Amino acid sequence: MPTNIDEIRIVRVEEVTEESPTVRTLRFKDELSENAKPGQFDMVWIPRTDELPMSVMIAEPDGYAAFTIRKHGKSSTAFYNTPVNGFLGVRGPYGNSFTIKNGKVLLVGGGTGLVPLMRLSKQMLNRDSDVTLIIGAKIREEVLFEDYAETLLKKIKHKIIVTTEDGSHGVKGLATDVTEKLMKNDQFDMVYTCGPERMMKKVVELAASNGIPSEASLERLMKCGIGICCSCCVGKYLLCKDGPVLDGKEVLKQAEFGAYARDKSGRLADMW
Repeated sequence: MPTNIDEIRIVRVEEVTEESPTVRTLRFKDELSENAKPGQFDMVWIPRTDELPMSVMIAEPDGYAAFTIRKHGKSSTAFYNTPVNGFLGVRGPYGNSFTIKNGKVLLVGGGTGLVPLMRLSKQMLNRDSDVTLIIGAKIREEVLFEDYAETLLKKIKHKIIVTTEDGSHGVKGLATDVTEKLMKNDQFDMVYTCGPERMMKKVVELAASNGIPSEASLERLMKCGIGICCSCCVGKYLLCKDGPVLDGKEVLKQAEFGAYARDKSGRLADMW
């Protein structure tokens, strides 16, 4: 087994799962990735294309991990189109992880932001946990991991709530609408969130106003993944080294959170 996370490892894609019309999960064998902590990421090289940061999805059996990719631009589409028996270059896992706490916890995720929350959910199986998971999507076809999460959490006390903006599945509205209602009626010990940044900002604001600690897993452009290029800065933080998971109160202090990202030149750009 390789032990140097900075040394690129060539892995073979052994299975491709269609999660939605635009999202696929690619499973591969790699023990370092399998042992990634919830929230950590790999830098993934797509041959002849690019290198992208990717949260590490849990997979079976032992020794395996996966990446869940949504096709969007040139690089992500090339990644998405990687076939069974295709090869990827992997280094990592990098970054910090969610702080796992016992008790009544709320997980709020949207889109592929659910990936680190799945790994976090698995870590809670051997703890005294009561997990509420909110899965947000625009339409029914874009709902990810609902059945998988139900199977994963079946041995502990849990609740899974799906929201769609058009009401085609689950509760009509935004994940943050349900989050707000739950926080009015239940007392949570911890809130975790990953997904679109506007969603995360609302979640951590709600947590703060209700006196609940929270953590958010952020995403930014990453070129190196090891703290050299500074492309992934959010305020004073480098997400590849200080994150990608940050304390909710800390991210709310960063003026660009939920408003701006940075383009490839490093300039602030309107997120919307």
